[in-house]
Amino acid sequence: MDIRRRQPIGVELVKRGIVTEEDIKNALDFQKEHPNRKIGDILYSLDVCDPNKLIEAIGDIIGTKGILLTNGTLKVKLTDYFSIDIAKRNKVVPFDVGSGKIKVCFADNVDTRSMENIRLLLLNRGLVMESYITFESDIVKIIKSMEGTPTENLQNAGMNDTVTGLVDSIIKTGMERRASDIHIEPMANEVRIRYRIDGELFTAAKISKDKQQQIIGRLKAISNMHQEKQESQDGRILLYEDYNIRVSSQPNVYGEKFVLRLLKKNSNIRNIFDLGFTKTEDEMKKSINKKNSITIIAAPTGEGKTTTLYSIIDFLNRPEINITTIEDPVEIRIPGLNQIEIDTKSSFSGSLRTVLRQDPDIILVGEIRDTETGEIAIQAGQTGHYVLSTIHTIDSIEVITRLRKMGLSDYDISSTLATTISQRLVRKLCPHCKNQRPYTQEERDVIERIGNKYGMNFDLSGLTYDAIGCKECNNTGYFDRIGVFEVLDVTEEIKEAIMDGKSSIDIRKLALSQSYKPLVVDGINKVIKGITTLEELNKKLLIY
Repeated sequence: MDIRRRQPIGVELVKRGIVTEEDIKNALDFQKEHPNRKIGDILYSLDVCDPNKLIEAIGDIIGTKGILLTNGTLKVKLTDYFSIDIAKRNKVVPFDVGSGKIKVCFADNVDTRSMENIRLLLLNRGLVMESYITFESDIVKIIKSMEGTPTENLQNAGMNDTVTGLVDSIIKTGMERRASDIHIEPMANEVRIRYRIDGELFTAAKISKDKQQQIIGRLKAISNMHQEKQESQDGRILLYEDYNIRVSSQPNVYGEKFVLRLLKKNSNIRNIFDLGFTKTEDEMKKSINKKNSITIIAAPTGEGKTTTLYSIIDFLNRPEINITTIEDPVEIRIPGLNQIEIDTKSSFSGSLRTVLRQDPDIILVGEIRDTETGEIAIQAGQTGHYVLSTIHTIDSIEVITRLRKMGLSDYDISSTLATTISQRLVRKLCPHCKNQRPYTQEERDVIERIGNKYGMNFDLSGLTYDAIGCKECNNTGYFDRIGVFEVLDVTEEIKEAIMDGKSSIDIRKLALSQSYKPLVVDGINKVIKGITTLEELNKKLLIY
């Protein structure tokens, strides 16, 4: 996995049939933006092939043993052999021991000094080191998991702890479990704690009812809310170095419910292709950044529209371009951008009017919520600017209907709208526990029916996967999420159809005769690649 040997490794992996040339091209393109990432780790994060076969092949190519670290392979405790600091510094994890030998995984076998240091350290303990190589991301994850645990198991939270420690434990556990939101809900006889992880809500604990008022008081204190008010409030928690936590309170029949939105500070913008975007880089350049035009991201709430906007802005960001964003709120601060946050005294439309006097090249408007914002965004697009925004619709073609219902004319829409992108977030199969199996006849029938409907010939000659569940994925079978996308490029023919007042049904037929492919097509392709399951896709798109 030596970065200096990435091209020979890529060629060899293609020769062995582990990955395709297209996979290597995508990985190398990604590596240009992230030069510290090794080619093997990039291929692993892109989930383009069986990770066991990938690491074994990489190990064989560079003359060592490769192994995927899972719950099954980790049979020893790291801190029984050396400290967390040593593990972090050398990027090393021991995973098995027996007969005087200890098996140890490194992220890089080129750093011979680190390997020699670890070998001598273990030799002093009477153990002969047997070295392996694995993906750096897995080593980092294992070491992180060892760095600290919550003050108490949440199932027993509050039994012997102060309310300050209890609330802190609830929040820190949410961070460790990758939760996007924490729900603290008064019930009839208890307080329920739930975490939203990868879009799904999970009950983490039920706390004694007598702790309710103390929890509410503590949350209000650290969120800068009024203690005495028994009404809806908004606040923020700024106590945690890496997080900006937005807090919302809402009275219910059993008390006050709190929802904490965990926003990680300075989190890296995800590459647009990491999100699951289906177009190539050249196709992306043709679809976006057209002057005198608007690109709109369309999806229901919670489907990742803002993340996609940030990724597109990151894709376009250059020193010679003036980019201004108008957001509610600013979730990630990006160097080089002028980011404006909407507050109670401002609006998207009012801020957009001001921004137009600031000589922008590209304008990001968090959301087109009303006719006034839509009209100003159209005007901005017509006067030489490139505008990016979002809207709530079910797919990319219904954006046209939504803009019409806002009162925008067919002329304005057809002359300015360049691209609409619709998306859904589906959970990715956990790489540590997913189980390969043949397709059932019912699954084949569903996929073939969709293929026939849209003129697609899906390859079902391989195997599919079941979501199993393990410690790494909180026993859900899924870990992280990926986007399912459709892109409508507003061609001259589609512009004419809009100008002629054609319905969305007619525009859809025209788009399908061109390059447009609906969400379900990208979703089925991700099922076939083993990224997600048909069951997960059905939850979002109701395909059967």
